[in-house]
Amino acid sequence: MPESGAHWGEHLVTTVLPWWERAVRPGGGVFTCYSNDGVRVSDDLYTWSQGRWAWLAAELAAEAEAGRLDVDAALWRRRAIETADLVNEHALLGDGTVAFRLGAGGEQLPSGPSGELATSVFADLFAALGLAGGIRMLDAGDPRRAEWRRQAELLLETAENSTQAGTALSEPYPVPAGYADLPAPMSLVHTASELLRAAPDSAMARGVRDRAWARLDADFLQTDAWWEFRPADPADAGTLLARHRTPGHLLELAWMLLHSGDEARGRADIGGTPPFAPDRLASLARRAIDIGEDRDRGGVLRYVDGDGGRPDGIRSSRPERYEELVERTWDTKLWWVHVESLYACALLAERTGDEALRAAAERIDDYVFRTFPDPGGAEWLQIRDRDGAPLDEVVALPVKDPFHIARSLLLLHRLAATDTASKRTNTGE
Repeated sequence: MPESGAHWGEHLVTTVLPWWERAVRPGGGVFTCYSNDGVRVSDDLYTWSQGRWAWLAAELAAEAEAGRLDVDAALWRRRAIETADLVNEHALLGDGTVAFRLGAGGEQLPSGPSGELATSVFADLFAALGLAGGIRMLDAGDPRRAEWRRQAELLLETAENSTQAGTALSEPYPVPAGYADLPAPMSLVHTASELLRAAPDSAMARGVRDRAWARLDADFLQTDAWWEFRPADPADAGTLLARHRTPGHLLELAWMLLHSGDEARGRADIGGTPPFAPDRLASLARRAIDIGEDRDRGGVLRYVDGDGGRPDGIRSSRPERYEELVERTWDTKLWWVHVESLYACALLAERTGDEALRAAAERIDDYVFRTFPDPGGAEWLQIRDRDGAPLDEVVALPVKDPFHIARSLLLLHRLAATDTASKRTNTGE
């Protein structure tokens, strides 16, 4: 991993973003239904991806305006606003949920087995995330600021209520009955924290964030272990569902909690106190690397057992889609797992001086750039088998993800740029 970190920003600007330029939807949004080799197979718009794109566009504009990234700030600002407009005008259902899928013209398309429009609390939260990004790009007097905030708060509040009640739909990863999932409070923390960046006086967002902090602290995160699916009945602790772990999720959560705490401490009125000190997060991250890194072939595995290796445990008496997913794809190498792991390890190493995480970041960085970029120019071949060969398979949604790679490269570039600036200041350069 080059010490300057210059390769992250360069790869983002010269390789990743130019590919996505071809996918931008006129008037707002982005087309994402591409095969792994870069062929567009549908013009459907998944709200999951549109909300993420709005946030990403806003963050790219902000980085350009801060002088850290050589992209067109005005162009990305416009894309953020237009995509947030698309979400607000076409995806919202008025009840705190969104249509999971839209047609190319913005028409709502059924996605559930009985024609339901709303099928995922995560799509709802990504829509709120996109609206939060859009708010940050609007002028102070723009009337859309109040409307987008109102809708984002409704989405966030509804998502919190449904996840706590156990009624939230969670396609494409249905949570089996009798288990609580880590991604729910994780997504609530992240979305609430991003909404607070856009609307610092949102008491509702602050409350959601604080309660999600508390739930993660009490129910999911231990000193050096965590639950991906926590069973309601302790007798189920030996099941495959309870024993499996997703290292990439834990590492993504670790940096989100660090960012969330930073955002909270940056304001005088922060509500609750972040319960996640950097050293505690570093301990969890080390555990994720210890059990998740593929020591034989490099990279990070998608799913592992809580003790490392292939997920094991008692199988359900009836087939569970999620359980089948874990068993079938545990050893795949996925784009999002690797870039989230890389950023988390690099950030926590920088904050804590943890040499094990610094070394892990260097190994993952080397693996990422040897494995994922497409030599044919189609951005990355995002889905790989255990040996690193391209794998033509759908993961989560039938889309090419426009979000994780660009976000992580942006954050890595920011980390390197701010660290370099700090060192220059401290040495009087």
